[in-house]
Amino acid sequence: MIKKLLSCIGQYKKDSLLAPAYVALEVIMEVIVPLLMASLIDYGIDGGSMSYIIKMGVALLIAAFISLIFGALAGRSAAVASSGFARNLRQRMYYNVQNFSFSNIDKFSTASIITRLTTDVTNVQNSYQMIIRMAIRAPIMLVFSLGVSFHIDAQLSLIFLGSIPILGLGLWLIISNVHPIFVRIFKTYDKLNNVVQENLHGIRVVKSFTREDFEIEKFGNISQTIYKDFSKAEKLLAFNMPLMQFCMYACMLLISWFGARAIVASGGDPIHGLSTGELMSLISYATQILVSLMMLSMVFVMITMSKASAERIVEILDEESDLKNVDNPVFDVKNGDITFDNVSFAYSKQSHKPVLDQINLTIKSGETIGILGGTGSSKTSLVQLIPRLYDVTKGQITVGGVDVREYDIDSLRNQVAVVLQKNILFSGTIKENLRWGNEEATDEELIHACQLAQAHAFVDSFPDKYDTYIEQGGSNVSGGQKQRLCIARALLKKPKILILDDSTSAVDTRTDLLIRKAFAEEIPDTTKIIIAQRVSSVQDSDKIIVLDDGKIDAIGTHQELLETCEVYREVYQSQMKGGEDHE
Repeated sequence: MIKKLLSCIGQYKKDSLLAPAYVALEVIMEVIVPLLMASLIDYGIDGGSMSYIIKMGVALLIAAFISLIFGALAGRSAAVASSGFARNLRQRMYYNVQNFSFSNIDKFSTASIITRLTTDVTNVQNSYQMIIRMAIRAPIMLVFSLGVSFHIDAQLSLIFLGSIPILGLGLWLIISNVHPIFVRIFKTYDKLNNVVQENLHGIRVVKSFTREDFEIEKFGNISQTIYKDFSKAEKLLAFNMPLMQFCMYACMLLISWFGARAIVASGGDPIHGLSTGELMSLISYATQILVSLMMLSMVFVMITMSKASAERIVEILDEESDLKNVDNPVFDVKNGDITFDNVSFAYSKQSHKPVLDQINLTIKSGETIGILGGTGSSKTSLVQLIPRLYDVTKGQITVGGVDVREYDIDSLRNQVAVVLQKNILFSGTIKENLRWGNEEATDEELIHACQLAQAHAFVDSFPDKYDTYIEQGGSNVSGGQKQRLCIARALLKKPKILILDDSTSAVDTRTDLLIRKAFAEEIPDTTKIIIAQRVSSVQDSDKIIVLDDGKIDAIGTHQELLETCEVYREVYQSQMKGGEDHE
């Protein structure tokens, strides 16, 4: 885990090394200051030498100023290094997520990925900054201060060593109890983000069913759980400060007591015993030693908090896509021929029942294929296997005579345009959204694609036309308009295979008919697969596939299925009857 995280430091190695170096120089200056103070007291104030007082005063000012400069440089380098480290972490996580297959994305919820990219990375960033500053500063200060203290008076300095086991034991007890709580908290954060995401995404449904109180209660319950866990963790961490202060004041009292007795015994002679200046410096070093121990405890606490976050980040970084290119992939998709050869598919390897079972199907390039079936009949699962959004569990699928697993994934998907059931438009202008299909598309090509998708008329009616800004999720256009823009976007790819997954459900039957007519006239060589709930949307297809419970129930033309397929006939009759009743 540590190796994986450190690899993300990248171009910020220089600042990551400079920060500890500046910290070390800052600490050296701070350790020198009490020695200068001791000399000033013993030989300047007690000796009555004004020139020595001025000399030591200047030296103290210089040492303090140098320490200040190194401290500022350390702070700057640490800030740059930690911010850059966090940037690289987010970037590498985001890039890895982009390579995930659908099955990888299914493994991590959207809310969890967002939490890992934000809260978890921030925790690791703060921890890293503390490590390259405080985790370096504290041990150096501890070693130097102890060394100088033992040089001044070895017996009195043993008091410091006595406090270390007490602090170590207390810190270990705190950390061992706090870590499991933070692991639980970050998992609860995932649930919280999921609730917020669902609520905002479905806010219209919430309001139309007046479920605001229910949503508020649900959010409140999860927030309360986080509050209780954080309170419990903070209560445990709160023992750290009193323990530190107890040890600090105990050491100071003991040093003052024994030091004062030593000064009285030696008559304050700095040569033959402990002097007043040396006692003052020991008290200063006592403060430095205990502050350094306090820093170390804070670092350990922060590492404890960020450990759970680091583990969750590494889970994303270590996750590899289930779909990979073969060693020598095929880049050219010859045509839109599609063959399903005894294909079975399950979303989970542990699943006992496959979603698709023994599918055998042949589609010729340029054909229009309709797919009909009830909810849960696996229509979407079937078409998602063609562009290799998932891999088959058994059997094989060929496109243009080549197994889809032999293709370069990008090359295959560039020739298979899918308009999914859930149509997504991104924040930006209509032009920017359309050019997702083809970055180099001209304005004329955009207009032509929209004309084929029956979208040009309503786009042209907007004041800004194709420069109209689309809000997040396409909230400022209707469902039917959104579907037609998504179809136009797919057409700009000029694919060999076009898949419409119930993508005209929100448009009227006349517009649906015009879209299909445009397809037949303008892209006759493109294989067109149309998943629909309405028989009218597929009845003109070259072949219609009726799916039932993950199996092909029947294949044929509209007329053939009316005569041979009971399921198709029932659907047709129910829809025709509904139309007559409406009339």
